[in-house]
Amino acid sequence: MYDTIRPVIWKDGALQLLDQRLLPQREEYMLYHQPEAVATAIREMVVRGAPAIGISAAYGVVLSAKRAVEQGRNHWRLQVEEDICHLAQARPTAVNLNWALAEMGRVMAEVEADSDPVSLLLQRAQQIHEDDIANNHLMGRMGAALIARGSGAVLTHCNAGALATGGYGTALGVIRSAYAEQRIERVFADETRPWLQGARLTAWELVHDRIPVTLIAEGAAARLMQQGEVSWVVVGSDRIAANGDVANKIGTCGVAILARHYGVKMMVVAPTSTVDMALTSGDEIPIEERSGEELLNSFGTRVAAKGCQAWNPVFDITPASLVDVIVTERGVVEAPNAEKMAAMMASN
Repeated sequence: MYDTIRPVIWKDGALQLLDQRLLPQREEYMLYHQPEAVATAIREMVVRGAPAIGISAAYGVVLSAKRAVEQGRNHWRLQVEEDICHLAQARPTAVNLNWALAEMGRVMAEVEADSDPVSLLLQRAQQIHEDDIANNHLMGRMGAALIARGSGAVLTHCNAGALATGGYGTALGVIRSAYAEQRIERVFADETRPWLQGARLTAWELVHDRIPVTLIAEGAAARLMQQGEVSWVVVGSDRIAANGDVANKIGTCGVAILARHYGVKMMVVAPTSTVDMALTSGDEIPIEERSGEELLNSFGTRVAAKGCQAWNPVFDITPASLVDVIVTERGVVEAPNAEKMAAMMASN
């Protein structure tokens, strides 16, 4: 129930990606046979969301190995390693990308001389994909259990749903589960400038699964909380530092500050592949900056005065002190800090 969307599909030896740039006007899958094209799809936002990026990159490695073997290259590993480096450069903030590529590299290292690398790599990529969906359902149940029945509504920022993952979603996975269990009745979604992921993607997903959703301008979040309309903010993450600091779509930190002021709880939902224990705090998380043209123009139409400049960081850092709970497939971390994050990551 409420699980009808798959943005990443492997079929007939090729990768299919639902082109998220075209939603909600058109639902169109793009077909990929080359790893370079997959890297471009990641960079150009055909596919977005940290888990979905990692899954897509894993399939990109399969396409690389498939091409190398078909061309009869004896040194197929060298070609695949080059393609892995190219894929890794597509988006710098989403740690799931490097995690998935490292997993594929580990499989490569274990391939014996008389084994078929393509089948082994495909098996791992599909396992990453299937595990992501299963983990999202698990996190959905755990996160929903934290939301009291009769809570009314929650607010989400950006898109951390099926479109950003292998399926079901992280933040929207919790929301789907909470709605199915009749804990909430409605979702408020920030529009999310400049790509409008909330308006185009989150709203589309929830309407698609018949979950009531109300779109708000990002500047309306304070008024929403001031009126007591929501009890929780539920978001995803592209990278979480060892101390629990969270990198997520630009604007998340502001929403977290508002939530703390108005007594609304803040929940971050992400798989452990998003947690980067090598970074002690959010200060060390690389923040991607995209072209200012995304702000100065809206879907091909100029909206800013000519001569105006733009600054376009894609993510911000929400300090762990503003996060009430982090939900992963390994469990729930309340009031996250370095000690609690280390304990969670050490658990099975």
